[in-house]
Amino acid sequence: MLLAIPNVSEGRDAEAIWAIADAFTSTGARLLDVHSDEDHHRTVYTLAGKPGELAPALAEGAAEAVERIDLREPRGQHPHVGVIDVAPVVFLDDERRGAACAEALLAADLLGEQGLPVYLYGQLAQGRTRAELRRGGIEALRERTPDFGPSAIEDRSGAVLVGARPPLVAFNLELTGDLPPSAARTIAARIREGGEDGLPGVRAIGVALDAGQTPQVSTNVEDHRATPLVQVLKAVQKHAPVRAAELVGLAPAAAFDGWPEKVPVRNRRTLEDAGVR
Repeated sequence: MLLAIPNVSEGRDAEAIWAIADAFTSTGARLLDVHSDEDHHRTVYTLAGKPGELAPALAEGAAEAVERIDLREPRGQHPHVGVIDVAPVVFLDDERRGAACAEALLAADLLGEQGLPVYLYGQLAQGRTRAELRRGGIEALRERTPDFGPSAIEDRSGAVLVGARPPLVAFNLELTGDLPPSAARTIAARIREGGEDGLPGVRAIGVALDAGQTPQVSTNVEDHRATPLVQVLKAVQKHAPVRAAELVGLAPAAAFDGWPEKVPVRNRRTLEDAGVR
């Protein structure tokens, strides 16, 4: 079994969100989780399938997303470059790495056939990162040559980033107290890899939810074994109180080792809960 975690730039239109979900599952892939966020204006789908099942699933979902989403309209606070912003294929152990890489390359080819410029990242692109490709948005990305698909990026649909990777934990921390929205951005800059208090393999941005009332540190933890989620929590708590956490998608159960029960976690579901081994 492999996983695919397409991130779609729509988090508010329920009809569109579930139509895209239906498209993702129209070719045999199983839908394990759907996580939508209105502030980020983003939906993260978790799909499972055998080699050969996920690539066509991603292509079908992309076709539906292109029909229903227009990037020229305001798209929320999360950085993005396409209606399907990123479409990684995930391997759960090293034995499945090769199959995931092959599936990701097949997905890139099929997405390109759908008319989307495709840019590879991670180990399929000599370590090039998602953040590097998103930096500067679509306009900056137009200066790069796509790896698959057409060379021109349409304003309406954008491009898609494709990679193969081990499980990543997308995890948000909401701050308490009378803090300005800028507090989350400052803390994110300190704790992300390369920052003053940088944690290995942690990407972080600061956003303001609820019309600017709730600062949030939004993170991607690329290796939960090197940096457990409790370590991310403690790094943020050095600078501000944390009232709650939120898991986006599914995470390995081990990522929560040592997590304090006094800090609630919304949407806490693990890969093991979904029957993924």
